[in-house]
Amino acid sequence: MRLAEFDYQLPEELIAQQPLADRAASRMLVLYREQKRWEDRLFRDLPSFLSEGDCLVLNDSKVFPSRLFGRRMGIHSLPVGKRNPKRWENLSGTVEVFLAHPVSSDGLTWEALVRPGRKMRTGEVIFFDETFSAEIVGRDAYGLRTVRLRCEGGLFETLDRVGHVPLPPYIHRADVPEDRDRYQTVFARATGSVAAPTAGLHFTPETLAACRSAGAGIAHVTLHVGLGTFQPLRTEVVEQAKLHSEVFVIADEDARRMREARRLVAVGTTSVRTLETVARGGPLRAAAGETDIFIFPGFEFRATGAMLTNFHLPRSSLLLLVCAFGGADLVLAAYRHAVEAGYRFYSYGDCMLLV
Repeated sequence: MRLAEFDYQLPEELIAQQPLADRAASRMLVLYREQKRWEDRLFRDLPSFLSEGDCLVLNDSKVFPSRLFGRRMGIHSLPVGKRNPKRWENLSGTVEVFLAHPVSSDGLTWEALVRPGRKMRTGEVIFFDETFSAEIVGRDAYGLRTVRLRCEGGLFETLDRVGHVPLPPYIHRADVPEDRDRYQTVFARATGSVAAPTAGLHFTPETLAACRSAGAGIAHVTLHVGLGTFQPLRTEVVEQAKLHSEVFVIADEDARRMREARRLVAVGTTSVRTLETVARGGPLRAAAGETDIFIFPGFEFRATGAMLTNFHLPRSSLLLLVCAFGGADLVLAAYRHAVEAGYRFYSYGDCMLLV
């Protein structure tokens, strides 16, 4: 398969730059896979598509402020042993560090995107404030660097104070305080994602209660969304593409609820990837590990019965996953309809239900 087969044209004005005032007010395009048709609905209609024996599968990963802005100091700017300046006047050059994935047991060495990466040599230090810094300790391809963080106090407490919400690059604005709430699901509880599992952003406590009233159970999985969400596929041949691995967990009680369900309704591609990773080994069970599962047309789904998802970028691994579940021709035709109908796209946009 060629990646070009999974392309579509999207006017930039349809990329949602702000969340709706009401989380649950989104539109919902419903795809009926067997009937090869779709209809325009509202997200508030979701409970009407659920019944006794269904189980919503929610990714409870929590986004942390993983985007940092600091200033650089070259390794030769100060004498050896005096690389930690006491005054900001010693620093020059703004640097952005996007933390992606911890790679050490103490949680202080991270894989990160650094901009401008080409200018940053191993050994250089970036200062975010007087108590928080990062040293470049390794270089990789595509702008990736390995950084060693130094902070006073707990890392995530420091990030809450210094970091910024990691809004996707297609949102062309700086983050604001309101994004700390809106770029987070109401059921988030396990800190670790650098991007929101966006299908879950539509839910409110009231809509979750309505889903329960319709007879559906609720189970949680955790998949910490990583750098692969932002990075494009780098090969034109689909079968040759590789994804970054991401950490996942399924608890025993949640696995039991899912095994007992008649149909699993996965909320988001992250929930689908978690379910299908574990289902490769048999019935759903408690599990923890890393997955780099790449789902594209031709994939055999063993656990997912229906899927709620946002609209995804052209030529992306997430769009390929949706095409694998709904059928490429139907999904791409539905995307063209969504464009013509003025749906709002991507993270803060509208959603699609595939049944």
